[in-house]
Amino acid sequence: MPAVDVTHSRPEHGKRETLKRLLAVSRREFAAKGLAGARVDVIAQQAGVTKQLVYHYFGSKEALFANVLDESSFDVMSELLALDIDDLQPPDAILFFLDAIFTRYKTDKCLGSLAQEGIRYHENHSTPANKFIGMAPALVAKLDLVLKRGARRGDFQPGIDARLFLATAALITSGGFTNRYSVSSIVGFCTTSEEGMAAWHRHAADFIMAAIRAR
Repeated sequence: MPAVDVTHSRPEHGKRETLKRLLAVSRREFAAKGLAGARVDVIAQQAGVTKQLVYHYFGSKEALFANVLDESSFDVMSELLALDIDDLQPPDAILFFLDAIFTRYKTDKCLGSLAQEGIRYHENHSTPANKFIGMAPALVAKLDLVLKRGARRGDFQPGIDARLFLATAALITSGGFTNRYSVSSIVGFCTTSEEGMAAWHRHAADFIMAAIRAR
C-alpha cells in the first residue's frame, strides 16, 4: 500500500482543531459574560493561543461571537433535522419535536444565555446569511409533512402554516430559558430550576398542542 502524503493535511488538521478549541472556549466565555464582558485575551489564554491568532482567524470579537452563534444554531438545527419522526403518529411526532427543543436548552447550560445575547446582537448588527437561515426551510418542510398528515387524520386543524408553527413553538418552548427573568417574575417560580423547568415544559407542550388540535 502506498504511503499517504500528510504534508498538507497535518497543518490543516491543526488549524481545524485550533478553531474548534477557540469556538468552544469562546462559547463558554460569551455565555458567562456576554459580548460586552467577554475578553479576547482571556479567550486566547484559555484556548492556548495568542490574541493575535484569534484576530487573524476572526478579525474582531464581534465576528468571533457571530461564529459562535452560527455554530450553536447549526448544532441545534442538525439535531432537529435528524429527529426520526416520520413514522410516529402526528401528535407524538410534534411532542417529540417539542421535547427535543426543550431538552437541548435544559442540558446545554450555555444555550439560553447565548440566545439572549444573540437576539441583542442581531437586532443591532447587519449580519450575512448564516447556517440557521440556510437550514430553516428544511426543518419547516419536515414539520409541514407532519402537520398535513395530522390534518388528514383529523388530529390537527387544516391549513396550519409550518413556518409560523416553528417560530411560535420555538419561542414558547425556549422562553423559560431565553427570557427567564421576565417569565419567572410573571409565573412566580424560577423557570430554570428543576421544578420550574418541568412546569414550563408541561405548560409549553400542552399550550402548543391545544392550539393546533382539531376542533
